[in-house]
Amino acid sequence: MSTTTTTVTTNLTPSDIEIATRAADTFTRIYYTAYDADTRLADLPQFYRPTSSLTWNGKPFQGAEGLVQLVTQMPATKHEVQSFDCHPIPGTSPPSLLITVSGNVTHGLGPAGNPSDLPTRCIEGQPRVFSQTFLLVPDPTAPPTKPGEVAKYYVGADAVRFVG
Repeated sequence: MSTTTTTVTTNLTPSDIEIATRAADTFTRIYYTAYDADTRLADLPQFYRPTSSLTWNGKPFQGAEGLVQLVTQMPATKHEVQSFDCHPIPGTSPPSLLITVSGNVTHGLGPAGNPSDLPTRCIEGQPRVFSQTFLLVPDPTAPPTKPGEVAKYYVGADAVRFVG
């Protein structure tokens, strides 16, 4: 019986980590602002490509078209990001980013703005805890970045779950 050992070199520098964290911070602010805007059907698809995969509470969607299909069925949202974590994935320069976001989301007008006969378990109006994980991939069509500059990314994969 033979054993093969593979060594993986990360080659990530503290500067790579700092730039990735800035990219994740910028992405989360821009993404959730776009998601909650009246123009979300026009803005959100720009984050995705036809090959992007999206899983919303276990239901799969494909690309920007799938995202539009999902969001069209959804009432207005208000996201409150509580925290995010970013992990650069070595292998590309700039590295792909794995971002996990936690927070609360309210669908619809919120508890005070919804009709009193709305069921309490209805998605509209009730803040819900969510966890969303993104795989951001460097955008090869974006202009090259200068050292220290945040790279341009698109969403390669997106998975969201209600956790409360």
